[in-house]
Amino acid sequence: MKIKYITLVLYVISNTIFSQKNNSGISETRIHVVERNAPEKWDSLVYGGRFLDRYLPMPDLGGITKNTWGGNNVVPRDINNGIENPVYDYWGGNARLANDGKYHLFVARWPQSTRRLNKGKFIHNRTHLPFGFSNTVHAIADNPFGPYKVIDDLGYGHNTEWYISKEGKYVVYVIPYAYVSDDVMGPWTRYKLEYDSRDRRDPKAPGDYLTNNTFAQREDGSFLMINRHGDVWFSKTGLTPYKRVSTNCIYPNVDGEFEDPVVWRDNIQYHLVVNDWQGRIAYYMRSKDGINWKWDDGEAYVPGISVQKNGIKEDWYKYERIKVTQDKYGRAFLANFAVSDTIKYLNKANDNHGCKNVFVPLTVGRLLSIENTKPINSKTKTIRVKVLAEDNFNPHTDIDFSSLSFGAPEKVDYGKGCELLKTEKLDDDLILVFNGKGNGITNDNFTAKLLGKTSKGKLLFGFAHLPGVNYIEPILSTRLPVFTKQDKGTDISVTIENFGQVSSQEFELAVIVKKDNIIIERITSKVPALDPFEPFEANLKSENKYEEGAEYEVSTVINQKGLNSIVFSKNIYLH
Repeated sequence: MKIKYITLVLYVISNTIFSQKNNSGISETRIHVVERNAPEKWDSLVYGGRFLDRYLPMPDLGGITKNTWGGNNVVPRDINNGIENPVYDYWGGNARLANDGKYHLFVARWPQSTRRLNKGKFIHNRTHLPFGFSNTVHAIADNPFGPYKVIDDLGYGHNTEWYISKEGKYVVYVIPYAYVSDDVMGPWTRYKLEYDSRDRRDPKAPGDYLTNNTFAQREDGSFLMINRHGDVWFSKTGLTPYKRVSTNCIYPNVDGEFEDPVVWRDNIQYHLVVNDWQGRIAYYMRSKDGINWKWDDGEAYVPGISVQKNGIKEDWYKYERIKVTQDKYGRAFLANFAVSDTIKYLNKANDNHGCKNVFVPLTVGRLLSIENTKPINSKTKTIRVKVLAEDNFNPHTDIDFSSLSFGAPEKVDYGKGCELLKTEKLDDDLILVFNGKGNGITNDNFTAKLLGKTSKGKLLFGFAHLPGVNYIEPILSTRLPVFTKQDKGTDISVTIENFGQVSSQEFELAVIVKKDNIIIERITSKVPALDPFEPFEANLKSENKYEEGAEYEVSTVINQKGLNSIVFSKNIYLH
């Protein structure tokens, strides 16, 4: 079955093939849109079960007009929303509130008049121009929605995202490097970020292996990074080398041409949205540590999400490069997108089509905490949830209590979970007491979810930490073993690093070697406790003399008390 229509969302997908001739007269065919089938069970998701349900109507910024560029699908629109200019196309970039009280956006742009030539080959898609044609500019606004006005041009670069390093340096990541400054206003110095794949590089994707990177700062100031291909990396400061830890793509295991991930951390967990550009659908994931991810059912975004409060829809054909703006708790209250009014291959130089950044508000999750001290499971009788009051939210008057459910997100999103028994006043805050029956929480869950409606019928949701769950743990990871032949055997050395934010305990390292799927070696060694980002080289002795030029399957296994084993395996040829 096909993805269903959703209120305020026009989602039309078809198999679309565009054929054009390049400047050499050679016909080029691109399959730009492919119909995706959604799981049938998504039909049963309730309101608020999808990330898609969080988008709100855009505020009137006083710029609604018909006198602007673009097809009839995006006119009239509010030209004060985000950033746009008839002379330039804008693409990607994130906005943050700086200490000067203004919102700062670093975004890529190129002239509408740009000739799309790359070594004689016609480039249909202006957003994939050679990097010398796309510059990163600095824009500011008093309002997080815009309008953003350009104040500086940093130089060439594409697919921008900026952050502040652990030492307080301002870092503007672009393809293919970064710009760094001591001040958000510059001056900017070109800087080459370093990446260490740690024997995990994917040979199938060398060309754009480290593009479209996205960053989230952890509690201790270190950084998590996810690149276009869904690999997880860590840096101690945000400027020190990023080191790859994951061995497999973290994205949902579905058909899709994935790109444009965005990752952020709030006071509860990590969030990730990744776009299937060919299917024009995005997916939403969550994690407690940035390593292990859960995929939440439902669409994260699709075309049709930018709607004015007066009902005018800006029906952009493409939504890509999602970024979020966060509040002081890390909650995303605003999403911005690079949008195009038509298919990219029909967006030509000096025509009426173009690209801009559009900003769409999001419903924020409420601030919750669970009062229970013991782990929650199927035997839990009652669950006490504190809902915190905020400046714009009174839990005593702003909640439709009859609509509430609480429990495992995968249960609550489908209308299941615990029922509310009673409420208790706690000064300005409120205690919700739920029947523990049907909470659905298992060892696989690291958060519980509250879902319902406000007293005005709007979406109300929030996540809470679960008692008994350890949210910050050591993240141990090895490189591939190095084999050195000796007269009476082989020396095996293994480098281990701790990418967590806390020290590890002493643990066991095992090296397992297979040939023709038969184990020929298993050696173990004790490794001392490692501090965050501390490396250690374990040296093991083998009596075997391995055959030079032969292929072996080599695995390292880290066994820690109370934690799951960590396995890294790869086929290698010994030299």
